[in-house]
Amino acid sequence: MTYRFSQKISALKPSAIREILKAASVPGLISFAAGNPAPEAFPVDEVREITAQILAENPIPALQYGVTEGYEPLIDTVRDWLREDYNVGGEGDAVIITSGAQQVMDLACKVLCDEGDTVLCEDPSFIGSLNCFRAYNAKLVGIPIEPDGLNLNALENALKSGKNIRFLYTIPNFQNPTGATMSLQKRRAVYALAQKYDLIILEDNPYGDLRVTGEDIPAIKTMDSDGRVIYAGSFSKILAPGLRAGFCIAPAEISAKMTVGKQTGDVHTSMLTQLIVYNWLTRHDVRAHIAKIRAVYRRKLNLMCDLLDEKLSGFFTYVRPQGGLFVWGSLPQGTDMLSYCRACTEKCVAIVPGSAFLADQNGTTNCVRLNFSTPTDEQIRAGVKLMREAADDI
Repeated sequence: MTYRFSQKISALKPSAIREILKAASVPGLISFAAGNPAPEAFPVDEVREITAQILAENPIPALQYGVTEGYEPLIDTVRDWLREDYNVGGEGDAVIITSGAQQVMDLACKVLCDEGDTVLCEDPSFIGSLNCFRAYNAKLVGIPIEPDGLNLNALENALKSGKNIRFLYTIPNFQNPTGATMSLQKRRAVYALAQKYDLIILEDNPYGDLRVTGEDIPAIKTMDSDGRVIYAGSFSKILAPGLRAGFCIAPAEISAKMTVGKQTGDVHTSMLTQLIVYNWLTRHDVRAHIAKIRAVYRRKLNLMCDLLDEKLSGFFTYVRPQGGLFVWGSLPQGTDMLSYCRACTEKCVAIVPGSAFLADQNGTTNCVRLNFSTPTDEQIRAGVKLMREAADDI
């Protein structure tokens, strides 16, 4: 039988990261390609205790349908937490509990974009979000990203010349894949441009709690005086990604439309997941847990960067990030980046080609992304050594 697929799905290319991860099952392969949180950061005992208690004492709410917006006590808890700890959220905003932060990207595009509309995004950017926007046949226009965030001149030029621009997608903290953090000055400037050109901002902040050095910077959402910022957050990096729990805080009118969009997708986020998250937030010291996992990531980030400085100086050029999960670096001019990635794989260490993250799927770059959170300390040491050997071979 001949299968006919939709134009939307036919236009999508397989994720380069997922393809690389297929090789991760090879015995002995060290993966710097994933983006998983460190396993030692998971509060396993706390989740085990909470889950057992829910199922033993009051299982029906966990196993029954829920409302689309989310479990009301969890919504209230998230709203209070965001206001008290991050100054995020105003009187005109509403919270939705989502099936991971990725669903926020899907819902935002679903409710704001018609086919052919334009989405501005950092270039490079998170492949999961880019493919989500592509799935709605949105036109992606990449804005170059600098060590301190978006290139403002390029952003304004795109706003001046673009047509049917629906929103700007940005990851201000420890951006995936570059690890860059947008400065406070640029955050203010981005919001000012959004006001000038009547632009909606989709602010994705999955890594904000993973700062390992420097001072926290206020979210763009804290500047939202006229209801133009959709803020996406996640429990994947501070609790556990397998629970698939995220949240969105956005102007109430947008949230209402996103709720309708969610009803046609998964109906509601898993009730068991929501009850686990609610009990974890209300029964345990989340701030102490974040401080604990920051220490884990600080050690692993510094270990990888110190080894890169020692083993790959002059070959792998990068800016040490202040947090997050990734190190982004460029190879020397004239180096075939894809050949180097293949050489690393042959040495049994997997890295991600930077071209996977470009807004233009046919674009080129000499950059690669490394992940330091997933591998063990021993794997980081061995993997960087293998990267050096691969560099010597090409």
